[in-house]
Amino acid sequence: MAPSIDQLFVNLLHWVVGFLPELARPWASLVISLGSILSVFALLFGLTTVCERKAIARMQNRLGPNRVGPFGFFQFIADGIKSLTKEDVVPRTADRVVHFLAPLALLVPVVLTYLVLPIGRNMVVLDLDCGLLFFFAAGASTELAVFMAGWASRSKYSLLGAMRAIAQMVSYELPFILSTMGVVMMAGTLSTVGIVEAQAAVGGEWLARWNVFTPWGLVAFVLFVIASFAEANRSPFDLPEGESEIVAGYFIEYSGFKFALFFMAEYLGMFSSSAMAVTLFLGGWTAPVSFLSWVPSWMWFFGKLFTLMALFIWVRGTTPRLRMDQLMDFAWKFMLPMALVILPVVVVWHRLGGGWAGWLVCAPPLAVAWVLLGRALVGRRQIGPRTYRYADG
Repeated sequence: MAPSIDQLFVNLLHWVVGFLPELARPWASLVISLGSILSVFALLFGLTTVCERKAIARMQNRLGPNRVGPFGFFQFIADGIKSLTKEDVVPRTADRVVHFLAPLALLVPVVLTYLVLPIGRNMVVLDLDCGLLFFFAAGASTELAVFMAGWASRSKYSLLGAMRAIAQMVSYELPFILSTMGVVMMAGTLSTVGIVEAQAAVGGEWLARWNVFTPWGLVAFVLFVIASFAEANRSPFDLPEGESEIVAGYFIEYSGFKFALFFMAEYLGMFSSSAMAVTLFLGGWTAPVSFLSWVPSWMWFFGKLFTLMALFIWVRGTTPRLRMDQLMDFAWKFMLPMALVILPVVVVWHRLGGGWAGWLVCAPPLAVAWVLLGRALVGRRQIGPRTYRYADG
């Protein structure tokens, strides 16, 4: 019974495609698979917005959405209808063509990253040998869309927000990518499916070989998740849309459905980076222990994904926004050096074969580097009482 549930959607796809001519089957399978994944994540986007608003409302001791539908869970439908019916206002001096293309140029690369995400056993749209490289290449093109939105609006606020966003995304993209190099070195492949399979339990082992269960993998996972916050412009790294300084950032001059596309792209990017974190460090669709392997693989994947989503919501509701200098210092003076320290530690771990010997040798250098880099970042400045000065006359 368990294998049939595990492969339920795969068998259903094969049954549907079986009615088509032989030449049309690969293309039909690609379209149906991608369409199904996008439909699931689009629905997850709507439900996450409601859950996030309700959770943050609880943290701030106020009411969240509770009027539309049962317990307010149809609020995202009302918001979608409102965004579709609102007037599309374009600034008179804006470049209308680039202004129109910017939200599409941001959404399309995010959608492409889902092609290589394995959401279950035999449940990946494209099993590429260079799947991880494809993921980063597609995601890196979002900087261009952000610049298009900021420049085409002909607004100082939007251009400043775009420059902030590009500086932030480029800075955190380096540790974002470097933190995955240890996984590639250990798995010996750039295939996302191969990386997941390399973390499964072997033989009579009862504990899976998730990368997060290693000292270098734990540190790399923390760096990857932090960089994911910055890449998705999520709090405390939401400076590109800091309403206290630049109102709404690079999409300030967008309204209606175009604004909704930016909003959707941000959440889909957050889902995508979280799904990749699950794939690289949390074993993808595999169970943590062998006696739970009967649970369908796609349930494990989405269970881990929902846990990371809860982390994103929790952090947004409890942490203040960083200053721009703090954000950049953290990327270049802590994240990047720490990601580079991981690489030689992975080599030592591999040579020692892991185990307790690997932990005893590899954990201390990582801990020392973490503490020293943290102390160098914070410094030893004493924070004194604040002095207020007022202009004369």
